[in-house]
Amino acid sequence: MSGSARRGSCCQDRSVGTNFLIPARIFDTATVEMMDRPQPLSAELLRDLRNLRQLNRYFGSYRLIKSFLRRWFRPGISVTAIDLCTGFGDIPRFVIDWCRAHDVTARITAIDFQPATLELAMEHSRSYPEITFTVFDVLSFLPESQVDFVFCSLALHHFSDDAALRLLQHVPSMARKGILVADLERTDFGILGIYLLTSCAYREPMTCFDARLSIRRAFSFSEMRQMAARAGWERFGHRRFPVCRQAIWMES
Repeated sequence: MSGSARRGSCCQDRSVGTNFLIPARIFDTATVEMMDRPQPLSAELLRDLRNLRQLNRYFGSYRLIKSFLRRWFRPGISVTAIDLCTGFGDIPRFVIDWCRAHDVTARITAIDFQPATLELAMEHSRSYPEITFTVFDVLSFLPESQVDFVFCSLALHHFSDDAALRLLQHVPSMARKGILVADLERTDFGILGIYLLTSCAYREPMTCFDARLSIRRAFSFSEMRQMAARAGWERFGHRRFPVCRQAIWMES
């Protein structure tokens, strides 16, 4: 199988030595997540971004990032980083909070294509001068010079197969020391969990619509690995993280 998702009603994932069926990745370019649509600042957008921040905190994204901060960042060092598809900016804020507590000096450039989202991110990051926010299409963004690390969290599923491949091909040119691309893992359990969560707790229309679409657009574990290999990644790491998270990374 190539890095593109198999088409059909289901696909097989043997990555853990077990035969089980996972619904196929469905990506229709005509259907756009509500938070990705051009829009003005609104209370609905702010509620959705705050919901995503809570989901990141309580469902594993922060723990995933923390494991790599412990792996890569040593007390006393200075680092530069890029956060692609930063959204509300809660991941770079989390990184800076961790760095402040562990004697690490960090500067982060946070990139996103959605001006309204970045405006809210900047509003909530006034006490974080270490973060610079920039409106840009990540597929064409290039820093003036390489940074130490590049992070991209919960964004790959927003892209078609071809665009995701282009992003993974593009990212290594930005970083000297490490790259981390973290995302959802599409599983039956994950799909069921998202539907239950958005039926009982996070019932706002934007959060509900986007969360349900996201988990169906996420890559399975084997698809993620194959996509990285197709993009030319070599000697990269790949593993699962709680809850329904996965990550690929390269490091010097």
